[in-house]
Amino acid sequence: MSMLTPSGMGGKYRITGNQYPRLGRPRRRGRIVLAVVASVVVLGLFGWGTVQLIDVFTGGSGKGPAQAHPAPASCKPTPAATPKPTGKAAPLPPPAAIGLTVFNATPKGGLARVTADELAKRGFHVIKFSNAPFEYEKKVAVPALIVAGPAGERAARVVSTQVAGSTVKIDPKRAGPAVDLVIGTAYTKLADPKDAAKALTAVATPTPAPSPSC
Repeated sequence: MSMLTPSGMGGKYRITGNQYPRLGRPRRRGRIVLAVVASVVVLGLFGWGTVQLIDVFTGGSGKGPAQAHPAPASCKPTPAATPKPTGKAAPLPPPAAIGLTVFNATPKGGLARVTADELAKRGFHVIKFSNAPFEYEKKVAVPALIVAGPAGERAARVVSTQVAGSTVKIDPKRAGPAVDLVIGTAYTKLADPKDAAKALTAVATPTPAPSPSC
């Protein structure tokens, strides 16, 4: 009896030959399912990427072309505010209403007196004239420095028209409307009355500042 003949078969089902049947390995359905899922995922990613690229170049699906960046807030036009009625601007004080002190901050003697007399002839109320205080002595490089407090600002503008190239200084700690005219080293003489009148007109009607542009 062959070893390959089952017991009790009596050799009826003897297996002969030198080749034996080879049992085939069953197919694994899991691999097929996994391959299908992987294909679906790849296709999905490819489609998603395509949609993103379309959104980039078209500015978003269903939203029309890409919108331009908004202008900075500083460049956006703002509606003009309705001006509130404030009445007429305060008129400039006349020369006779301006209390004026003339100081000489130059080494040239007698300059304060001569200038004060000329200003008095032009209608200014000259209170006094003298040499400049130590804080201004030989330290004023402009033709004249006009000094006043907040209450005398408009009066100081009127006085400044009498000396071409003068500078106005408003001292917030100074009280009262009085004005000081400090003659500097660049001073030569008072402005011509006609030129002073033109300068006074410009002070009375200042040019409005231009609006900022982008």
